Amino acid sequence: QVQLIQSGGGSVQAGGSLKLSCAASGRLFSRNTVGWFQQTPGKDREFVGARRWMGIIDYDDSVKDRFTITTDYTQDTVFLQMSSLKPEDTAVYFCAVKATEYDSTTTNLASSYDLWGQGTQVTVSS
Repeated sequence: QVQLIQSGGGSVQAGGSLKLSCAASGRLFSRNTVGWFQQTPGKDREFVGARRWMGIIDYDDSVKDRFTITTDYTQDTVFLQMSSLKPEDTAVYFCAVKATEYDSTTTNLASSYDLWGQGTQVTVSS
């Protein structure tokens, strides 16, 4: 069974950087869209960014120019590099994959993703 394994995260002061990793146990990333979402207590998962299967990257306006999504296809790993972090970035971050190959629609909807990582906590202090 294919799984997404997340790593990275932790605590950092405002203005700092963190890098999250999302590794697939199978070759998912070359033909599948991968998204990143954040979740805070009592709220739904919110869109952070996505790498569409063809390589186009989308970002939410709140993280644009601060966060960067990259992919290492040789290691089947997608990264979320977070810079200039703000206290409001504090959340649990999830990576997710669309099971349907070549699907690049509605990348900002959590409900459109089928497979999720376990989540990793990011805490930004002021």
